[in-house]
Amino acid sequence: MTAKEAGNRHFLTDLFSGPFRGHAVIMTSEGATPIEPDDFSVSKRPVRDWLPGVLQGYEAKVRWLEEIGDDSVPYATLGTGTGLFAAAFGCPVHIYPDSPACALPLVSTAEEADRLEVPGLDAPTLARVFELGRLVRERVGPETPISVPDIQSPFDIAALVWRKEDFYIAMVENPEAVKRLVGKCHALLKNFWHEFIREFPECNLCHCPIAWAPPRLGCWLSEDEAGCISTGMFEEFCLPWLADLSESFGGLFMHCCATADYQYENFKKSPTCAA
Repeated sequence: MTAKEAGNRHFLTDLFSGPFRGHAVIMTSEGATPIEPDDFSVSKRPVRDWLPGVLQGYEAKVRWLEEIGDDSVPYATLGTGTGLFAAAFGCPVHIYPDSPACALPLVSTAEEADRLEVPGLDAPTLARVFELGRLVRERVGPETPISVPDIQSPFDIAALVWRKEDFYIAMVENPEAVKRLVGKCHALLKNFWHEFIREFPECNLCHCPIAWAPPRLGCWLSEDEAGCISTGMFEEFCLPWLADLSESFGGLFMHCCATADYQYENFKKSPTCAA
């Protein structure tokens, strides 16, 4: 590790946990990693086919740090679409030719949702993530941070598994069934994080934004559906599981793609949460 990278690690740690010493500037480029229309986590192709792209992206980060001297910490990322955990439940995944893949719903009723079981980490999509991570580690060494794939919240995963128009109706007509599915998604995500941290101790749990953070500061996820529900529904269907994740991993950083300013007070109710 260079002196510059070590200094950046201290700076970013302070940025996220204090004391605040100023904003970070991190350079990136869409050309860092070749665009693959196929999602490695659901592809039938060998996982090894994605290794060159991951290594190219990591090497680009190293080069930018050397040439530009920004506030980044180079890491290797195991990028997937948002449907990774939904696919572990059995959701089909649609592959687009020019945009990220997406999960298609698997269930449309409470009865169907209740029949689902929590997938094991040997589910094909998740097993491929760990396989690619091991291949990357063999090439870059155990001291290089390996970043998690896309991480959706338990509620967001459930909203992918359950057909959306029926899912939101069920929140009113059959809320306990919705909570049971969110709980299963929470259990899967929690199991995944524990194993990922165990397998790759030098990991980067920050899936968004494009930055590095020390895993001891907690977990990161996207809560994009927050902009589609009321504050009361957020407290009922999202907050309990977010609070548990924050307490389990020592903190929670949350990204939201939605226009959800009205949820900010709710976001702050989760212990040690930064949104």
